[in-house]
Amino acid sequence: MKRTLALGGAVVGMLAYAAVAAPAATAKSAPAPKTLAQTNFAAQQVAAFWLAEKAANLEKATPYGVETILKPTKHKSTVPSGAATTKPGLVGSSGDKKSTATAKNVNLPRTVGKVFFIGADGKPHWCTGTALQGRYKNLVATAGHCVFDIKRNKATLDKWVFVPGYYKGKTPWGIYVGKTAYTHYDFSVYEDYDRNYAFVTVYNGVQVDVTKEKGGRKLVTKEKVFETYSQARRAAKRGAKIEKVIDYTTKVRRGTPGSTKVENASVAQIAVDPATINTARKTLEDFAKGAGVGSKLYADSTWGVKVEEVSKKEFGWTHRDHWNHPSDATKQTAFYFKKDQRGPDKYYKATFWAYFDVDYKVTVKEWEYQKGKVSVALKDVGRLGDNVGGQGLAYNQKLGAQPVFVFGYPSGSHPDGNAHFTGQTLKWSYGKPFAAQATAQKAENLQGIKSAFTGEGALGSAWLLKYSNATRLGYLNGVTIGVADTDGNGRYDTSLSPYFDGETLQVYQAAEKNWSGKIV
Repeated sequence: MKRTLALGGAVVGMLAYAAVAAPAATAKSAPAPKTLAQTNFAAQQVAAFWLAEKAANLEKATPYGVETILKPTKHKSTVPSGAATTKPGLVGSSGDKKSTATAKNVNLPRTVGKVFFIGADGKPHWCTGTALQGRYKNLVATAGHCVFDIKRNKATLDKWVFVPGYYKGKTPWGIYVGKTAYTHYDFSVYEDYDRNYAFVTVYNGVQVDVTKEKGGRKLVTKEKVFETYSQARRAAKRGAKIEKVIDYTTKVRRGTPGSTKVENASVAQIAVDPATINTARKTLEDFAKGAGVGSKLYADSTWGVKVEEVSKKEFGWTHRDHWNHPSDATKQTAFYFKKDQRGPDKYYKATFWAYFDVDYKVTVKEWEYQKGKVSVALKDVGRLGDNVGGQGLAYNQKLGAQPVFVFGYPSGSHPDGNAHFTGQTLKWSYGKPFAAQATAQKAENLQGIKSAFTGEGALGSAWLLKYSNATRLGYLNGVTIGVADTDGNGRYDTSLSPYFDGETLQVYQAAEKNWSGKIV
């Protein structure tokens, strides 16, 4: 289904999309990605935001509740009308070759976790997401409006990350910063809920690396500077080293006690204050040109110039006055200029000296007790798929033929006020999907399943077909985009997802071929 009303040019193309050609089932699309975190540095900043202060922002995030309540109608068809009805297919999971033995208890998948982001309200929120198998083991699936900002008509939600197995600030397999986002064109442009799904490539995971350095007695080198030698001598301990140091921050008059003359002083040294370098350079040039051959002391008696005649070769093959370095004032120690004569031109070189205060530095090595230091950094923990595996993908499946598991983090309350779910732990539902529609969202090709999940936090929940209790893997066949109370008893009883068809496969294929890499 495709809407005919656009949202405006600011939204078009802000997420990657699958362009649809007729017939839709055979369209070949290669949508370009839209960036979540473009550079390694940007990704580091996103990870640091969520992990700082013992993951405080992760813990204070609240479940996302944007447009979670739908009013569906049930249909008897086994394939939604209008869906891209190509041949049913499966994209293998990371565990297809492993055992498919069953057990009585349901083993929760390691691939499912929470996606965190900054919502339209500027506050941290979360949805559910799941890791998918892909070429580079870096793919996450969730609801489209858990990536695309439908409230502000903005491209994507900010500071987007995925944390598999998240629990109360714990990131057991690391935190994975989103790099690029892909969704169907009809969702990114028209907010078509029939296409309300997204695939996100993520960088390698990172965790906080805390390094503790043990404290104890250590031999340390200490330095202290004194104005006079007598002060330094009194302060020096046995075995201490005393040496003269020039205080280039204090220029003094010639003959000042405790001072020294610095030959070949640079423009920067004579200026002292970096803010006055240009003014000082002009003063040096003008004084040198008017000084005549020989040495001359400047009026304030803190510096002077020596002018000597040089050959044209030493002056250089240029007609302009110049310094021995074109731009670095710390290296400008000689100024070359010429004087026009009635006869041959004469060329001159000016060098400068200045008087600076002399201090005395005391250097001594001492044993000292130091406290242990703690350093905190990000460390790479590898690719998402290598750490938790990846679900396969199912599309164009006959509805009602096989049951599916729905895994998510439901939170919030039912209409009657009952708050059975907290969103703290992963929960599951089980049943056979059926075709459904939600006319308020103009969604004609949905699938529903009987489920008591509440909507907040459950957005993006993974619908897994052929789920193996042994491998904890199956095939993603839907993502929760909303819930409904179909019988009006005050309790949500149905979860809804877009129907995954051939166009869903195209968006997945465009996403899974993109490499992400490391951020540290």
